[in-house]
Amino acid sequence: MSPVRRCSRTACKQPAVFTLTYVYADSTAVLGPLAAYVEPHCYDLCAEHAGRLTAPRGWEVVRLPTEEAGGPGSDDLEALANAVREAARPQPGHEPVGQGVEVGRRGHLRVLRSDPDRPET
Repeated sequence: MSPVRRCSRTACKQPAVFTLTYVYADSTAVLGPLAAYVEPHCYDLCAEHAGRLTAPRGWEVVRLPTEEAGGPGSDDLEALANAVREAARPQPGHEPVGQGVEVGRRGHLRVLRSDPDRPET
């Protein structure tokens, strides 16, 4: 039998019954039934902390129904999390084009030089 997962909140020793996932691109916090596996960037919460969950101003909280209410199971939540990750993954070849010509790169930073052939707007 696997060990009981605990609430992610500091100093809380209650068993986790919900999983919280953030979708930064949509400014949404998704609270659903406990995921089947521990995932990075997801937070397991007890019933008390899940019930008191609030989101920052401008964000939406989506509360998925729990399995007892006939809602999606942990496999459904995992499928939703995978779909969110896939949608957030940058598509190759769709990098925005700026006003200059790339002359160097260091990690995720690019060095641009003004394009002399492009008219100023």
